[in-house]
Amino acid sequence: MPEIVKTDLVQICELVKKVFGLSIELETLIGVQRLGGLTNRSYHFALAEGEELVVRIPGEGTEVLINRQNEKISTELACDLGIDAELIFFGGDGSKISKYIPAAETMTAKRLRQSDVIRQVAAVLAEIHHCGKDTGVPFEVFAMAEQYESIIKDHDVPLFADYEQTKQSVSQIKQWLDQTIRPALQPCHNDPLCENWVMGSDKLYLVDWEYAGMNDGMWDLAAVSIEAEFDAECDRELLKAYLGEDNPLETMHFLASKIFVDYLWTLWAKARVPYGGQAMEDWAQERYARLQKFLGEFASEAYRLDLKL
Repeated sequence: MPEIVKTDLVQICELVKKVFGLSIELETLIGVQRLGGLTNRSYHFALAEGEELVVRIPGEGTEVLINRQNEKISTELACDLGIDAELIFFGGDGSKISKYIPAAETMTAKRLRQSDVIRQVAAVLAEIHHCGKDTGVPFEVFAMAEQYESIIKDHDVPLFADYEQTKQSVSQIKQWLDQTIRPALQPCHNDPLCENWVMGSDKLYLVDWEYAGMNDGMWDLAAVSIEAEFDAECDRELLKAYLGEDNPLETMHFLASKIFVDYLWTLWAKARVPYGGQAMEDWAQERYARLQKFLGEFASEAYRLDLKL
């Protein structure tokens, strides 16, 4: 279990006082438990009155990477759709208070690979993608990649020796996708890590909308597949549940999206190295190696299907 940061408890007391008008001491926070998370620190606890809450403390450096006002817009949409837990407070700095999801079980990769859960994942993603709303929040993958490249350069973090060649290959696939599939922009979560899926007593929830914005919906499916380490059969189940059919061209769309996911988050991890140290560097290396694998798979499938890139 992640370690509780004592100064966070002081902030939690201040937030509870601000939002609920309750003057509380550290000792009155019942059963404080730190939850998982890469960039923020979240805590589950109960007030003396019995109400169970989750408070998020924004991580250091996130103000450079995350637009909290944009996150608030997407969070409110998800809550309105019943996809996320009920929102109580969202601060300008990214601090947040939500109601605790009853009987909450944070998903693991193994759990997400179960057929019944895969179908629920597809249903949740379809709910947000097809809601017909335009949040006005951009999630421009390649513009973000440039932003991360700039942060990496400013902090003198070394990139990969063959990065420019890889970047060119990724751009070529993007051009093919834009010309062939022409994906529409939809409200997307964009960061559906296993830990961001929570099974409650009633249904599956998707939480933490920091990177949410208008994007190609296939991105979310690709990200789930990567994070939960889906095999080919799980991928087929997910696409069939989401699309309602088998479609070879959409399968290539899915694979291209996997490439874009690992490309962007490789750069994100590199941009986080000054804050997260070796752990972020290791994560970037893992992402980049998988990106190379996906590029190889895409090239093989494109050749087999005689696609013109």
